[in-house]
Amino acid sequence: MTEPRSVQSYIDQTPFWPDGTPTVSVPMTRMQWRIWLLATAGKFFEGLVVFMTGVALPLMVKDFDLSPVGKGIVSAAPLAGIMVGAIALGGLADSYGRRLMFVVEMAVFTVFLAALAWSPNLAWLVFCLFGVGVALGCDYPTAHLVVSESIPSKDRGKLVLGAFAFQAIGALVGTALGYAILANLQEVSAWRWMYATAIVPAALVVLGRLFVCDSGHWLLSQGRKAEAERAVGQLLERDPKYPKEVRLADLPALDPATAGSTSTGSTSADRHRRPGWWSLFRRPVRRATVLASVPWFLQDLSTYGIGIFTPTILAATVGHDVSDAHNITAVIARDLLAAKGAALIDVLLIVGILAAVLLTDRIGRIRLQIWGFVGCAFALGLAALSLHVAEPLRTFLLFGGFMLFNFMTNVGPNAQTYLLAGEVFPARIRGKGAGFAAAFAKIGAVATAFLFPVLLAQVGIDLLLAFLIATSLLGALVTWRFRIETTRVNLEDIER
Repeated sequence: MTEPRSVQSYIDQTPFWPDGTPTVSVPMTRMQWRIWLLATAGKFFEGLVVFMTGVALPLMVKDFDLSPVGKGIVSAAPLAGIMVGAIALGGLADSYGRRLMFVVEMAVFTVFLAALAWSPNLAWLVFCLFGVGVALGCDYPTAHLVVSESIPSKDRGKLVLGAFAFQAIGALVGTALGYAILANLQEVSAWRWMYATAIVPAALVVLGRLFVCDSGHWLLSQGRKAEAERAVGQLLERDPKYPKEVRLADLPALDPATAGSTSTGSTSADRHRRPGWWSLFRRPVRRATVLASVPWFLQDLSTYGIGIFTPTILAATVGHDVSDAHNITAVIARDLLAAKGAALIDVLLIVGILAAVLLTDRIGRIRLQIWGFVGCAFALGLAALSLHVAEPLRTFLLFGGFMLFNFMTNVGPNAQTYLLAGEVFPARIRGKGAGFAAAFAKIGAVATAFLFPVLLAQVGIDLLLAFLIATSLLGALVTWRFRIETTRVNLEDIER
């Protein structure tokens, strides 16, 4: 009979050849790959919906006769939903399990997406965009957890970021799909077809998620040891069978801070009590909360502001302001032009996240996040400089600055903040911690999306870019001050 071991030690163990020679790496099982592939869908749909809104927005303006405030509300609605979903539903993965929420969130997304495509008025449009965001917000912590808690420690960084990379792919596909639909269906209602194209793929993802196992880490943290052993066995099912038997050791005594208890000891009752949100703000977890949430908030200010309004900024800066269009033909023509430029710039999102996948386990999360923030500030400086020079240098600096920004944000803070938020918290409050960090970050995204149309009209692009430069530099400073390096560290070691 095998000796009892921890969940992660089973996942990290390398099988042996019959002569006793160990394999070079930990081979991924079919279940592990299935979980990873299905987790990519949530990030893909987020990028698709949020960035497609940048192409769809001029058509919505015409369709519903939106003012700058109305444009801000429409742009902010999905991000506000993400914020609410991450904080209200993300923590449910700690209470009801990773797998259940993994399925429910995508079902909710599919329902609201279908309703969005047939929105009869502005109120319904905003409500459906908000509902779509709620589902995507729940996916922020849940998708991270189902991946990070089911794969080997040495590959955790690149595989979590590999799933996160689909946000960038979704952003590019969303922009390109919006352009393609608009080019072939030049009418105001084209924005409805943009969103409708994702309904069937989303429904297929719901079906796929029904056939994954739950997290052994979570089941064991709930005292459901027998179920955890079955889940780990299902996760690591191979042919030939290895391991032949799964016997899990009991969890060590909990830290009172993470158990939600103020006592100096830890009893069996404490272990299975559901910790409250205040656990995130007690020592030593508070340091992790600051690191996971504040830099992510600062990063989202610029990433979503630049991402959503890249078509608008390009159109205004290169002399094709959509606000000057007085008929639908002019709106579509200028929207197509701006979408082309945005798609070119969005390619660097994919290049950046691929670089992050390759570098995060080699260079480290903290170092990449700091230098990414600094690089974003420099890139936005180039874009700001473009406003004060003549053509052709103006267009070169503007496109170059935005392309460099997209690369640096994805190799650095956009990727690393997401990765760190799912690693630095103990298992019992990992869903709450990652959900709080995502929700806090989306406060910045919502504020940016709502205020950008108004501020663009009131103060101009120059001052907005200067503000975003300052927030990027502040993000680097906060990351350094509260740094916790998790690169290639066992999740159970991080918790201890």
